[in-house]
Amino acid sequence: MIADKALVLDFGGVVTRTLFETHALTERALGLAPGTLSWRGPFELESDPLWCAMQNDEIPEREYWATRTREVSALCGENWTSMSDFVKAARGRDPAEVIRPEALKAINIARKKACKLAILSNELDLFYGADFREKLPFMEWFDVIIDATYTEILKPDPRAYQACIDALDIDAARCVFVDDQYRNIVGALNAGMQAVHFDVQQPQKSYQQALNLLSME
Repeated sequence: MIADKALVLDFGGVVTRTLFETHALTERALGLAPGTLSWRGPFELESDPLWCAMQNDEIPEREYWATRTREVSALCGENWTSMSDFVKAARGRDPAEVIRPEALKAINIARKKACKLAILSNELDLFYGADFREKLPFMEWFDVIIDATYTEILKPDPRAYQACIDALDIDAARCVFVDDQYRNIVGALNAGMQAVHFDVQQPQKSYQQALNLLSME
C-alpha cells in the first residue's frame, strides 16, 4: 500500500509528557524536596507568569526554558549550560517513563494504516540531547525527523513546514500536524496542512481528533 497521508507530530508535550506533569519525577531524580518545583505552565497559569509571558509572545519558548534551567540548576548546585543538561538529569535514566501512552497508541494505529510518520520539532536534540531518542525504539518508525536544533528554522516559519512536507513527498492537505503551541498550529494551517491544537490536559481527545482527520478512527 502506498502511503498518501502523514501524521506529523511535535515532540515535547505531544509525544512526551510535559515537564510540568512530571515535577514529582524530576524532584525525585534531582534529590529535591516534594513541591519544590511550583511552576505549572498551562496546568495552573496563576503559578507561572513567565509561561503566560511566553504565550503572549513577550519572550520566546527557548528563553522560558533557559530561565527554568538556570533556576533548577541553582537549586541543585549545578552549573547546567543548556536545557538538555536539565532534561538529561531529570529524565535521562528512563526516557520511556515520560512518553505518552496515547502517543504510542496513535503512532501504532497510523503505522498499521500505512500512514507516514514525521516529527517536526523546534528543539528535539537541543532540549533532550542527541542520545535521548536513541533510547526510544519507536523513533525508528518515523520516516522524517525535522529538528530546528540543526536546521535553525523554527516553527512557525513557513520553511519549517515546507521542509517536512517536501521530505514526506505528500500533499500538504493530506498531512495532519499536531502541536501544543497555538502559534505553530497557525503556521501549519497557513502551509496548507490540517492541524490539531494538542491539549496537554486531554491527550486522548487530541490524538483522536488527529486520527479522525486521517480517517482512522
